[in-house]
Amino acid sequence: MVKIKKTVMELDPYVPGRSNDDLARAYGLDPANIIRMGSNENPLGPSPHAIKTLEKSLHLINTYPESNIDDLKNKIASYSGVNPEQIIVGGDGADEILDVLAKTLIEPGDEYIVHSPTYMYYEFTFSIYGATPIYARWNVEKNCLDVKSVLKAISTKTKVIFLCTPNNPTGGLIEQKDIRTILESTDALVVVDEAYWEFSGKNNVNLLEEYDNLFILRTFSKVMGLAGMRIGYGIGQEKFIEYMHRVKPVFSLIKLSHIAASATLDDPDYLKESTELSIESREFLYNEMLKFPELKVFKSFANYILVNVLNTGMNSKQITEKLMQNGIIVRDCSSFRGLDDYWIRVSVATIKEDEKFINILQSILE
Repeated sequence: MVKIKKTVMELDPYVPGRSNDDLARAYGLDPANIIRMGSNENPLGPSPHAIKTLEKSLHLINTYPESNIDDLKNKIASYSGVNPEQIIVGGDGADEILDVLAKTLIEPGDEYIVHSPTYMYYEFTFSIYGATPIYARWNVEKNCLDVKSVLKAISTKTKVIFLCTPNNPTGGLIEQKDIRTILESTDALVVVDEAYWEFSGKNNVNLLEEYDNLFILRTFSKVMGLAGMRIGYGIGQEKFIEYMHRVKPVFSLIKLSHIAASATLDDPDYLKESTELSIESREFLYNEMLKFPELKVFKSFANYILVNVLNTGMNSKQITEKLMQNGIIVRDCSSFRGLDDYWIRVSVATIKEDEKFINILQSILE
């Protein structure tokens, strides 16, 4: 047998959410009637302007993508309040930016710090390149970062520190004063993942002027409704971005993704509606789930809500199974490091879909 890299053999596989077709086959459901509340997707769908622009551009798919995407970088920079030279764009969502970060920084024996629970792809990506994870703590009950655990984990081998705000899957925020404390305590790169920042209205771009070891990670998959187009971007210091471009694949952003991203940024009315709908749905779900005494529901600043189901008499696998039988996908969070078998994550949907979810949840709990 071919000898597999040791880090790959020891790596736990990433567990994505289930697809509509997969669920339909498993339970004999109509894929069109399945409600997706497990992958933090945008319930509004993509920008109508992006769809129209893509329809006019389909004839271009026989040509290679543009290697110069300055037009898109300029729009992202304007949206983010930074210079275009501070932007790097990836073609596999924010996950490609993570991969490029690892290629740029990591040598075998380096360490990186990740608080748990949080987005698992940090660990999935960096460990492959020979880095060792050092675990800090997210206080789930208080839904906040244990800053002392991060500071304690820092060593001379620390290359990167990951901070997710709003945190996935808990929805809690990291206060900017705590980010400052961490930035000032190390020369390691501090990666602040702001994939969901629009739903909180809070970001940390202003800190880029003060700290040269800050890097901000973002995506077009959430508020911009382009999860299927796989577009992510990073914001950092110009020199560091230049180094990242040395190892980034030249044509990773496909032509249609480039066009869709640009068109979405040209549609501010859509972005406003998208944000408002998701926040409305989040608050509706939060307030309705609070009415169930069996559930412990956590306040969220993202487009999903973490729920503890311990007192339902079911574990996360059992309750997600019952919901899937009824055509609703939520996320079983038992695979998240730092959580046990009694947590689910519920993503926003349309209000009509939210109401159906609440009714089905009620029938299950009864």
